Amino acid sequence: MDFFEAQARAKKRTTRLVVLFAFAVAGIILAGYVAALALEFKFGGNVRARRGSGFVEYSPATRRVEPWQPGLFFAVTAGTLAVVGLASLYKWNEFSGGGSAVAESVGARRVEPNTTDLRERQLLNVTEEMAIAAGLPVPAVYVLDDEPGINAFAAGLTTSDAVVAVTRGTLEKLTRDELQGVIGHEFCHILNGDMRLNLRLTAIIFGILVIGLAGRGVLWAISRGRFRSEKKDSGASAILAAGALGVVLLVLGYVGYFFGRLIQAAVSRQREFLADASAVQFTRNPGGITGALKKIGGYALGSTVIGPRTEQLNHFFFAQGFRSHFGGLWATHPPLDERIRAVEPQFDGRMFDPPELVDVEKQSFLEAGFAPTLPSRFGPLKPAPRRLPIRPAAVVAAVGTLAETHFRAAQDLLAAIPVPLRSAAREPAQAPALVYGLLLSADEALRARQLALVAAQDGAAAATALNALLPALAAIADEARLPLLQLALPALRFLAPADLDRFLGALDELVHADGQVTVFEFALQKMLARQLGLARTPAIATGDIQSFPAVVREIAVVLSALARAGARQPAEATAAFSAGAAQLKLIEGALALLAADECGLAPLDAALDKLATVTPFIKQRLLVAAAQTIAADNTITPAEGELFRALCAALDVPMPQLAA
Repeated sequence: MDFFEAQARAKKRTTRLVVLFAFAVAGIILAGYVAALALEFKFGGNVRARRGSGFVEYSPATRRVEPWQPGLFFAVTAGTLAVVGLASLYKWNEFSGGGSAVAESVGARRVEPNTTDLRERQLLNVTEEMAIAAGLPVPAVYVLDDEPGINAFAAGLTTSDAVVAVTRGTLEKLTRDELQGVIGHEFCHILNGDMRLNLRLTAIIFGILVIGLAGRGVLWAISRGRFRSEKKDSGASAILAAGALGVVLLVLGYVGYFFGRLIQAAVSRQREFLADASAVQFTRNPGGITGALKKIGGYALGSTVIGPRTEQLNHFFFAQGFRSHFGGLWATHPPLDERIRAVEPQFDGRMFDPPELVDVEKQSFLEAGFAPTLPSRFGPLKPAPRRLPIRPAAVVAAVGTLAETHFRAAQDLLAAIPVPLRSAAREPAQAPALVYGLLLSADEALRARQLALVAAQDGAAAATALNALLPALAAIADEARLPLLQLALPALRFLAPADLDRFLGALDELVHADGQVTVFEFALQKMLARQLGLARTPAIATGDIQSFPAVVREIAVVLSALARAGARQPAEATAAFSAGAAQLKLIEGALALLAADECGLAPLDAALDKLATVTPFIKQRLLVAAAQTIAADNTITPAEGELFRALCAALDVPMPQLAA
């Protein structure tokens, strides 16, 4: 699937969603206006209305209500929009903290990186494999301990703050292959931009529902005797009027909620078929996802979620989380048998038959997640040659895709990383030391100075942890360094602000210890700054710049940096730059190869910051141009590969490992 096309579709779905809900709110306003006219007719006092050149006074028994009253209509409209808008903004603000805020709002517990629970270790391993294969920051992983059904969801505003959450039933009842299918399905939602749309759905539906909650509050106040009047005669009338208002608000709110849920269901269903298909494409194991769906159909609890706050996230889940009423009109997911047949056409309708006793304590280490299901086909990793063949079309096509080759390569890469390093990447107390280790120089004198810097900037404990990791760090291949950074991101996200600031300060000191910044050091810092920044403030991921001419200088800086990174002669840099610029016909004439000092790491850093705010279409064309620049000599150097990954990280674009 084309990543950028999926992002564009998500944006269109958001626009369509806003239009549909605008119609729903307009319907509520109209119904509210009619109800207000009825209340005025029933409970209003004497009314003076203009007739001809004078006024006529109507008593409650003889009056009639003017059908069009602009003042009343404006009041109803303003009140409805204020309630819906403020409530929606409140809910959106509640989730503005990103995926972790969503998961914790429903009582999910974050899985600790050093957990000794075998099922949780398996879940962490599967998630890491998926993230490395897809080129995504590794999401934080959560478990809903009080949910015995089989279900899962992904949530977040960007790929950098995304989380994956599964129910306790998912951990206990699914095999590793089935868990892979479920997690692959959720990664499809992350890549396709569905998470942000889901959060918008939740906020808007909550805004409409608040009208009904207000009516319920009025009726509750009446039932508790909160409405009182000093005048006995008017007391009963006031209570009756308040009760009628409460009923009207309740009905209006739930009528709007009814149609809101219909729209929610319609938006959600088709995405599930796409995510199922992508999960199969990713793992090349149809039995994984169909096995999970059959178990949902076979177990009595199925995919039901029972938490009091999970209802608002129904459309997030892997499978239907509640019993759909109204003939399935509210169903946010297609029926299980339809989803299974879409993957397994020969399905005979028989679901999983649960055994009377499941021995979950005697899984093998393979099933427990300490090794991938399939054996490695590539052997141990070896240091990469100076130059590797590259096909630019394949590089750009790989962006945001779920492919079996990436998945298997990620399994092999992770299997080759020493266990101490993977363990350190998951632990907030050790992850900073691991990242420091990725920056240590091979020069003994400089390395000693760097170790002293770590002790001075981040304390003796950090230096001790780093020293313990040095033997394992010496054994890893170059291509494992940035994936190790991906593995460490979830732990780094959960550092306290003071600890994170201290870590970033020490990191900067390490990078500049020798008075120069390498391409790898730049790429590492850029990836960390962008992805940790998005995790802290997901709302900064915007796409405001829609014009190529507005970023001509920045694009020239990027293409010039890439052209010079892989060139051995000036003529090679010129040819590489021209190959990339030719992919941007609208501005090709305005692009020129910049001098080395004009496209150094400092100008490149500023250029990437601005390019982070362009639209997905400009990002796509820029990556095509960048890939063509790299591929001008039909090979890719480590420096070019690291710059390209830094570019992808700055643009918030998932990039799998570059391969031949």
